[in-house]
Amino acid sequence: MTVAVVWIKRLVLAAIAALMGLAVLVAFLPRPVNVDVEIVQAGPLEVAVRDDGRTRLRERYVVSTPISGRLRRITLEVGDRVQAGETVVAQLEPTSPTLLDPRELAQAEARVKAAEGRHRRSQTELEKARADLEQAQNDLVRLKELERRNATTATELEQGHLNVRIKTEEVKSAEFMTEITQYELEQMQAALLHVTRQTDDPLSSNGRPALEFNITSPITGRVLRVMQESAAVLTAGSALLELGDPNDLEVVVDILSTDAVRVQPGQKVVLEHWGGPEPLLGMVRLVEPSGFTKISALGVEEQRVNVVIDFTESLGKRMTLGDGYRVEARIIVWENDRTISVPTGALFRTGEDWAVFVVEHGRAVLRRVDVGENNGLRAQVLSGLAEGEEVILHPSDQISDGVPVKTRTG
Repeated sequence: MTVAVVWIKRLVLAAIAALMGLAVLVAFLPRPVNVDVEIVQAGPLEVAVRDDGRTRLRERYVVSTPISGRLRRITLEVGDRVQAGETVVAQLEPTSPTLLDPRELAQAEARVKAAEGRHRRSQTELEKARADLEQAQNDLVRLKELERRNATTATELEQGHLNVRIKTEEVKSAEFMTEITQYELEQMQAALLHVTRQTDDPLSSNGRPALEFNITSPITGRVLRVMQESAAVLTAGSALLELGDPNDLEVVVDILSTDAVRVQPGQKVVLEHWGGPEPLLGMVRLVEPSGFTKISALGVEEQRVNVVIDFTESLGKRMTLGDGYRVEARIIVWENDRTISVPTGALFRTGEDWAVFVVEHGRAVLRRVDVGENNGLRAQVLSGLAEGEEVILHPSDQISDGVPVKTRTG
């Protein structure tokens, strides 16, 4: 009996010692680290250049005096509508018959020749723009035929459509310039005829200067600015009014030159925070070839480049937008409808490589990845990850390869 009691005591002590050892072992085992994870999925990703911009009229026209003379008071006010070839915007009358000498006649003839030269150049530019548009349309037809045969990509077809749109805008601009130079030529020819008549017959029957010279509007639009409102004696070439079409707008955005190298004509633009209920869509028409220095709000010198953007939305969606209004532009320089990406907070450097931690069987596993495009929030992963895997977000210094982890819930 005594021997049995002794063995029982020994067994109890051994059990207690084993339990204490097990407790100590459990206490020193590494506890899982709570982590936030994201399930890897393929989805859309875009990289964009963002900056503030402003609207401006695509075309402005400054009406000037084609001949020297006395300007009558201009009655038009800012905002008044004008009709091309119909609205008389200003009236001139000769200041004195003695001023209508051969020199004035020679100057008028020279202005006519200069206007003829400008008109010929504008016609040449228009013919070139139309030829470029025809070529772009033919290229688009070929791309559509190749698409039916599955011999081209959607990107190439989209680029073809964008090219046609760009060339169409260039034709419109060239047509506008041709109309303007035609108007200038007609005005100069009329001025020459006026000077000739004044030279031949400077006074009417009542002794006052004959033949007032009417200056009509070259475009249909509105008065933007009146430079010379009061009556005055002016020389040829003096600016009188600035005219434009307030509905024919474009957007100018000055971006950093380091961003401008990725911006190309034809790229899609989203215009936000302009005051309307929905963003407006646009397209890059021009990246100016030269930059300029601008002082930032922090007093730092920056090299910037102007990017000109055309609206692709219908006029009805931006009727309240005017000249000089502020917009925020998002120029999409790269996009992919379906690609694997991860938050930039999941990435870190290991040597010269990028890496992430992946959760496998309750442990963190270091995985090297190849990174492509990066928009600051998410980065494209070219290889190293598969859909459905869990990556750890913002890994702390507690996370290392093989460490047990526990996914946070809620």
